[in-house]
Amino acid sequence: MSPHGKHAKELRVLGINLSRFGTVTQFFICVAGVFVFHLFYGYLQELIFSLEGVKPFGWYLTLVQFGFYSAFGLLELQLVTKDRRRIPGKTYMIIGFLTLGSIGLSSRSLGYLNYHMQVIFKCCKLIPVMIGGVFIQGKRYSAAEVSAALCMTLGLIWFTLADSKVAPNFNPTGVLLISTALCADALMGNMQEKAMKRHNGSMAEMVLYSYSFGFAYILAGLSGSGGLGPAMAFCSEHLLKTYGYVFLFSLTGYFGMSFVLALIKLFGALVAVTVTTGRKAMTVLLSFMFFAKPFTFQYIWGALLVVIGIFLNVYSKNHDKMNLPFVKNLRSWLLTRKNVGKRLEITSAVQNGVTGSPNDRSHDK
Repeated sequence: MSPHGKHAKELRVLGINLSRFGTVTQFFICVAGVFVFHLFYGYLQELIFSLEGVKPFGWYLTLVQFGFYSAFGLLELQLVTKDRRRIPGKTYMIIGFLTLGSIGLSSRSLGYLNYHMQVIFKCCKLIPVMIGGVFIQGKRYSAAEVSAALCMTLGLIWFTLADSKVAPNFNPTGVLLISTALCADALMGNMQEKAMKRHNGSMAEMVLYSYSFGFAYILAGLSGSGGLGPAMAFCSEHLLKTYGYVFLFSLTGYFGMSFVLALIKLFGALVAVTVTTGRKAMTVLLSFMFFAKPFTFQYIWGALLVVIGIFLNVYSKNHDKMNLPFVKNLRSWLLTRKNVGKRLEITSAVQNGVTGSPNDRSHDK
């Protein structure tokens, strides 16, 4: 359980009171929510951008998505949590800007990169999240956590590289957009974790104010650049495949994001990113299934590395609560060998000292 005061014991996600469960159960409930809802989220995202002519209007679709997120957050805050705002507005202005950079630039990059090239860059998010944790929150990470980040990064790169060879679509503009989104996402996760821990804010509050500020930023940008009119005209001609899909896309994204924020509050930004990175591998796998792409065994080996990375990170956080006989036996065996080696060294040193003294004396004589 997260040790952040009385309100932390009453953590609710979509009306589910997680305080009734133990730490490990909380973790797996959050992981299940992230995987289920974000798998639909990833499928709908690719489906929306497969519509011919929609790619130039990525910012407008992000505006609509942010509008839905703000509405969902307001409804949950008023009907479920019934709580007041705890985090300062200035903090939300910064988080809102980073949220805009993370989601907006990521969606816009799909106009220049194919979905799998985008995932190759997104899978590297674990590293900047760890760097952000060091500089923003003063964190220190264990060897297991660093190994988990490296395993998942290499696994997802391996997992998606085969498809990139089939349909390469490298574009300098797209690379710049997704790289900037990656840095914004890493900063956003750490700032969200720090703000919720310091002020004990709720997930609904975080979503409402973060995306409301992001909505205002995008609206001002589109209005100033003259891009609002053409985007609305295009979407009005394809109501179901734009507004309808974006509504479902936003709804599943909001539900998944609620579980991500719960993971951040309970276990930290790095664990949350570890889980969402593993989810990306499943999203790519579903992409192959539903959008008819070739398959090679390279995806299996990449997925295994991702699973190993998830295990390393989860175990490093909960090794004292997880009863894993194999790991315990391995640790006991290593400790036993180490202690036996030390005893042999001490015994050998003592014997050498005892037998060595008379010889030394006789030698001196």
